[in-house]
Amino acid sequence: MARYNDLDPVKWKEYTEVNTDSLWIIDKRDNSGAHSGNYHGNFVPQIPHQLFTRYTKKGDWILDPFMGSGTSLIEAQRIGRNAVGIDLQAEVADEAYRRIITEPKDDSVIKVVAGDSSSLDMDNLMASVGIKKLQFVIMHPPYWDIIKFSDNPKDLSNTENLDSFLESFGKVIDNSTKYLEKDRYCACVIGDKYSNSQVVPLGFHCMNEFIKRGFLLKAILVKNFGETKGKANQQAIWRYRALASDFYIFKHEYIFVFKKVKS
Repeated sequence: MARYNDLDPVKWKEYTEVNTDSLWIIDKRDNSGAHSGNYHGNFVPQIPHQLFTRYTKKGDWILDPFMGSGTSLIEAQRIGRNAVGIDLQAEVADEAYRRIITEPKDDSVIKVVAGDSSSLDMDNLMASVGIKKLQFVIMHPPYWDIIKFSDNPKDLSNTENLDSFLESFGKVIDNSTKYLEKDRYCACVIGDKYSNSQVVPLGFHCMNEFIKRGFLLKAILVKNFGETKGKANQQAIWRYRALASDFYIFKHEYIFVFKKVKS
């Protein structure tokens, strides 16, 4: 079996920093270097770092169709991977690229594209970087309408209902995994939402979109989070609301890992 990472099983005792458990406790977001914690919807850099370490090798190509502030691209180039990032908003893509290139590495190629990941011409994109296959796809989509990222009607955060969100997300899956190499991996980082006095299990809905397409579910990882930008300095009021009502405060999000088993 071909190796899909650079880890040497003989040296397994040395990899103390590599997560192998399904519960990820990350105390603090890595804000070093080019990373920025100012963008709404950021995910912690430790997530792509762990995933790329487990599921990619040096020189592999990674695609992030929801690039945002460029977190995954920064982590990719730090460990010698190549990466392509796509974001719907040109200004967001430009700002991310300006920060990413402050940490240049000779052994990594980074490309940033402004466009709609559900319909972007992937043939041209692949040709532009001279590759035929991707080795990993990482997705951190909007958690539906929890945060409005733009006024663009193609933005997943502007979809009118759950069915529309999942339909649009499914199109991104189809387009972005089109060139994912068989027997390689992709991951989706997503949380749930609370609406109309009930939990909307957005994470599991998104998980099912992959499964419906024949992807093999390899892991459901649960990652903790504490104070978010949207709830900054509001921990007490949220605790009061929870005690006064019948809900629990979300303190987790999911990382779903899938294997592409169909060509």
